[in-house]
Amino acid sequence: MPKANGSAAKDAEKIVLVLQGGGALGAYQAGAYEALCAAGLEPEWVAGISIGAINSAIIAGNPPERRTKRLREFWDRVSSHLLMPPLATDNASRKIFNETAAALVASTGAPGFFDPRYPPAVLMPPGTVQAISIYDTSPLKSTLLELVDFDLLNSGKMRFSVGAVEVATGNQIYFDSATTTIIPEHIMASGALPPGFPPVEIDGTLYWDGGIVSNTPLQYVLEGPVPRSDMCIFQVDLFSSQGTIPDNLFDVQTREKEIRYSSRTRLNTDYSKLLQELRRAVRRLDGIMPDEIKSSFDWKLLSTHSCNAAITIVHLIHRRAVYSTQSNDYEFSRYTVNEHWRAGVDDVERTLSHPSWTNRKKPEDDVMVLDLTKELAAPTPPEMHK
Repeated sequence: MPKANGSAAKDAEKIVLVLQGGGALGAYQAGAYEALCAAGLEPEWVAGISIGAINSAIIAGNPPERRTKRLREFWDRVSSHLLMPPLATDNASRKIFNETAAALVASTGAPGFFDPRYPPAVLMPPGTVQAISIYDTSPLKSTLLELVDFDLLNSGKMRFSVGAVEVATGNQIYFDSATTTIIPEHIMASGALPPGFPPVEIDGTLYWDGGIVSNTPLQYVLEGPVPRSDMCIFQVDLFSSQGTIPDNLFDVQTREKEIRYSSRTRLNTDYSKLLQELRRAVRRLDGIMPDEIKSSFDWKLLSTHSCNAAITIVHLIHRRAVYSTQSNDYEFSRYTVNEHWRAGVDDVERTLSHPSWTNRKKPEDDVMVLDLTKELAAPTPPEMHK
């Protein structure tokens, strides 16, 4: 495993981990964290949406030496109903295996995560949370209480932020350990994707999954209060905005889900890059502007948004396998979960071995964006690996 670059590029640089939502694909994030940890890149701030919120909570709510172990416990638990590997690993066989596994999860749930609701929602009294959700997520609360030390999470040793959406207003909000005492309901709210999961009530307000509005917390991290610190942000996304033209209706469902939940990762990064360039330009101009301009309302307004932080964004984006289907976010078989985990490890190791990473320096004028695995092909069945 390559070790992190020890040059001046990382002096006083805050490591931030940004985790997108994506259900069963979240094992990729766990693998990515394991590899980052092995390289000595422990985050000071974790921000997540949906499954990214759960992974973030396990990371922030455990000491460094237990984080990977706890992540493995979670992913082994939720995949424990489906331990049998596929009978064959060609594309057609894997599609059948994946769809069968997903159908079993849809009908029986995932241990320690969610159970089918009995009686079903259609038989429950209107106006109750039981009437507006297919599954019961109370097992998740028990799992969080077991695997996450909430005293540690709220201690301030690592900043923790998760996004959710107010059901009544449609507004996205963030629960942040810098300002809020985090409880299991905050994490469950971030992952309460309707109509599968029920909204979560916090202080009289109902919340749904933050991915309904935006499936990545990157913007929240970059638009925090000034002055900002120099940051290296590892953005671990589970859906790629780039893909192929569908051949059939099943492909249409898969591609639509990718577009909807990728949150236009690279477009948002480009936009954030432009904003940071402007902030840094204003900060540089502040030293040469005459006093009459500095005293103007317009300049004071610009100055409040100026920032000279050096920002590096490292993209780590899960690539859908050729045999993957539209159900890949709820296909919790142990075999596939381990595949996702391994892919996360591999992508981090490739990234940290790339010359663009090992030779990097802090950007002086804008935001540095490293997207070092984007040209790799989608994963192929194991026996086809070279």
